[in-house]
Amino acid sequence: MSARAPRMNGAGAGSGDGEGPYYRGIRMVPYDLVKELAIAMAAVLVLVLVLAAVLSSPDVPSATIQAWSKADPIDFVTTSAVELAGQSTTAQYGPPYNSGTGSVQSIGFIQPQTWAGVHISVNPPVDFVLHPLSESTSGNSQLAAALATYNGESAAGQQQWLNAYITALGNAQLVDGEVAVPSGDYGPVPTLMASMLSLGRSGALDGLLLTSGHFYQTDYSKPLLFMADGGYLPGLAAEQKLTGSQWGMMNETGRYPGQAWLWLYTFWYQIPPFNSASNADLLVVLVMTVMSLALVLVPFIPGVRDLPRWIPVHRLIWRTHYRSLRK
Repeated sequence: MSARAPRMNGAGAGSGDGEGPYYRGIRMVPYDLVKELAIAMAAVLVLVLVLAAVLSSPDVPSATIQAWSKADPIDFVTTSAVELAGQSTTAQYGPPYNSGTGSVQSIGFIQPQTWAGVHISVNPPVDFVLHPLSESTSGNSQLAAALATYNGESAAGQQQWLNAYITALGNAQLVDGEVAVPSGDYGPVPTLMASMLSLGRSGALDGLLLTSGHFYQTDYSKPLLFMADGGYLPGLAAEQKLTGSQWGMMNETGRYPGQAWLWLYTFWYQIPPFNSASNADLLVVLVMTVMSLALVLVPFIPGVRDLPRWIPVHRLIWRTHYRSLRK
């Protein structure tokens, strides 16, 4: 398909077919719109591919429980035992996950976590350990017997087994790929933890912690909380410069520049008293709220709204415009 385009810098000897007197005296030249569009699209495609290859972010594989259990079995088993004992950060966190108080932040009467309440219910001993294990007892009589023994014991007895086992994990070693601890009275806990390690390595635990009863399994709260209680995920974050002390809020993976506009938010975490406060998140939120309100209310704040008249920087920036007005 082609079209004729007028060229205005010369006169022609007549008009094109059917154009009538409107184009009389304007010289016509051939113009292929489809060809030009194809060339432009090809050029853009090449440019995109080159820039994607040179400037793209690193393709870091997803962090999974399976990768964790294979990379650091002792840390995985230790975290699983701590979760079962109800001693993890998540187990004692508080709203929105449970009724604990370990991570509840407040400033005086300002207690947004408490006000919101528990709306993402997480019970680590059951959700992270006992429920996945109970789902895996089919064809595994040893695991079924261990679960029955554990569930039949009193809470004090369970805690005694777990405390002894968690202490022994401080001297754990890998023997033929399995986590071995010094002998002691741990009840069925070693069997439960061996099954947890097997579930983790197979990848089944990733799926079991995603089960939510919905068609789309997109709620990763439980696997992320479980992994955050161990040392593997925080270690990955530190390697990728993503922790709070590394300005992680504005970074992408690796050393690539991230969302630079977030520097004002993450800046507060680097200075006192925010970098050592137990309620740093709430403090930063309140500071940014006050600053945002101040920005919105600039036209209504006496003195502040008059600064452009007192310091006419805008006239320097738009000097060409103001010069033309004077003329």
